[in-house]
Amino acid sequence: MENAKLSKTSEPNLVAADGKHSRHAIIALSIAAVFFLFEFVTRVSPSTATETISADLGLSRAGLGVFSSLFFWIYAPMQIGVGLLLDRYGARRFVVPAIALCAGGMMLIGVAPSAFVAALGRILTGFGASFAFVGALYVVNHWFAPKRFALLSGLVNAVGMLGTAVGVIWLTSLVQSAGWRPSFIGIGVFGLALSVIALFAFRDAPSAGDSDTHPSPIGPLKQVIKSPQVWLVACVGALVYMPINVYGGLWGNEELTADHGLSSVAAETAVSMVFWGMALGSVLWGAVSDALGHRKWIVFGCAILAMLAWSVVIFLPLTQLWIVSVLLFLGGLFCGGQMLTFAMAKEGQDQSTVGTVTAFVNMIGIGAALVFQPLVGVLLDLTDNDHALALSVVPLCLVLAAGLTVVLREPDQPHLRAKRRAK
Repeated sequence: MENAKLSKTSEPNLVAADGKHSRHAIIALSIAAVFFLFEFVTRVSPSTATETISADLGLSRAGLGVFSSLFFWIYAPMQIGVGLLLDRYGARRFVVPAIALCAGGMMLIGVAPSAFVAALGRILTGFGASFAFVGALYVVNHWFAPKRFALLSGLVNAVGMLGTAVGVIWLTSLVQSAGWRPSFIGIGVFGLALSVIALFAFRDAPSAGDSDTHPSPIGPLKQVIKSPQVWLVACVGALVYMPINVYGGLWGNEELTADHGLSSVAAETAVSMVFWGMALGSVLWGAVSDALGHRKWIVFGCAILAMLAWSVVIFLPLTQLWIVSVLLFLGGLFCGGQMLTFAMAKEGQDQSTVGTVTAFVNMIGIGAALVFQPLVGVLLDLTDNDHALALSVVPLCLVLAAGLTVVLREPDQPHLRAKRRAK
């Protein structure tokens, strides 16, 4: 049993080093990253036409928040199952149909005759999307060396954020010119094409799947949930990521048009800067962390600086597009430190539980959207659309994240220790 575990742990280094499977590795990582990009566009798609969708489907603001959050109601609890399935069987047999399901859900929303049918489509989209991010990080972990995990996982996130930054602006313009229904159907068609490509090109790494180390299907989960560090890291990651889901993913466009006097397209352009910043931050903080050999204090500093940036946007009556855009870029940049929480959680576990621990951290992070997206909608209804008050939860969550980070342990890994000693 121990020999099996050692081989599972060391093989990714060999795959990355000998170059024998480099082509399959790059293709798998590329498809997984594009799937995450596609998934994220579907995730934030309701924010591109909040008023039109609400009017068409007969939803209040609170109702729209619930509709949008249905994605996360299925996405979040699916994470544990996704992690266990990937750890046991590998990624290919699940990622390919998941792309098709995510695409099908978007198309169903586009043709939905009622809010009920649209809700079913949103749930289907969330179900398929639940395999995207964890699947991508699973590919990174099993195709590449452990010392590259923080940087490459950040790169995956950057692809999703950059694609979303461009895609959401394009989608907002498309919605205004062609209507939200044809636009959503078009997104679904793109996803179906990606699923066909994945069917023929996506391959699992030789180290993927592990039915020997954990004979019990839930063995990795038992190991993960016993770790207080994993729980704490997951909570920190959820709080730092909360502005991306709540402001960038749904309510930012409306807040900027209502409180800052921006047009819908200008507001979406400004909101897109959140994703540009997150893209850069995901890669930057991973590279800085690997270079310095530290994780914890980088996350702490990012949480504090993100809180300052978001507070200025939310509480001050800024009207200049460029100032708002710069601040939102900085907010996203510092929220990019959240990606280090996946490395911190993974580096405390053995190779056979990577899918499960990654999925667990992601579940807690996405689960926060189940609370905060509808909560902001309810607060808006209760306060007669006082966006500053409703969105004050954003800086509050970042302050709490910084406080919790203080009690985290720094991951004790050989490649990190070597960097700290060198400094």
